[in-house]
Amino acid sequence: MSTWLLAIEGTETGAQLALVLAVLAAILHALFGTLQKGRHDPWISRGAIDICYAVIAAPFALFVVPWPEPQMWAIFAIAWVIHTIYKVLQATAYTFGAFTVVYPVVRGSGPFFTVIGAYFVFGEVLTAVQIGGVAMLVAGIFGLAWYNLIHIKIDRDTLVLAMIFALFTGIFVALYTTFDAYGIRATFNPFTFLAWFFLIDGIAIPAYAAVRLWRMETRPTFAPLFARGLMGAFIAYFSFGSILMATRLDKVGEAAVLRETSVVFAALFGWLILNEKVGPRRLTLMALIALGAVVMEMGG
Repeated sequence: MSTWLLAIEGTETGAQLALVLAVLAAILHALFGTLQKGRHDPWISRGAIDICYAVIAAPFALFVVPWPEPQMWAIFAIAWVIHTIYKVLQATAYTFGAFTVVYPVVRGSGPFFTVIGAYFVFGEVLTAVQIGGVAMLVAGIFGLAWYNLIHIKIDRDTLVLAMIFALFTGIFVALYTTFDAYGIRATFNPFTFLAWFFLIDGIAIPAYAAVRLWRMETRPTFAPLFARGLMGAFIAYFSFGSILMATRLDKVGEAAVLRETSVVFAALFGWLILNEKVGPRRLTLMALIALGAVVMEMGG
């Protein structure tokens, strides 16, 4: 598969596959966020997910994929720092605010900064039509967040703080998207980057989650927590793997913007799984998000 993926880089086939992978990443990322915000404490959920995907990735990293090139170790170290800060910010935002408020702010600010980063790092330039599509998508996302901020009744005393942490999380989304795209292009075999990334990335949060779990007076039942961690691990593989492969096959900025249609799916999952209501105004804003993504893609 690696040989085939390398062969279609920069081709029309590669661009079409990148589109499919970016949309798949959007759906799975929304589901991943729902899992972290759901039944358990966000820190505990994230710790369970991380330890599961690190353990599963270990044999692939050590015995299956080619060994990383020497320059990759510095890239892995920087990626680990960026992702750890991102996860701390995200878990804090979820602690303070409702999922359907926090998630749109995180994902809305992400593509704006990613497009800027892709311009400076990879020299990618969007057309005027694509910029209009990005503006529509970001406007819809922030409109959805603003509407939620006004109307959602839960966590009212901490919502502003949640929005601040969500905005900084979005900045780190852009940072890790751009840097990880650089990282997966720096190694010959993309699966080498993915396997080692998941192994190294799963180190930090589980240690803190274990301490937090130990200090709890009422600890969650192990089996459901483990099931959530295992499910989240596989979702993370396909979600993160899909978007990273999309950034290798085609433009980083376009893939990042398409992924942020995850807000539409997040609202759907928030309604179906977390019982957070979705009304006609929010549906209109979600339609604007989807339309912005379509305009951005067709304008390329």
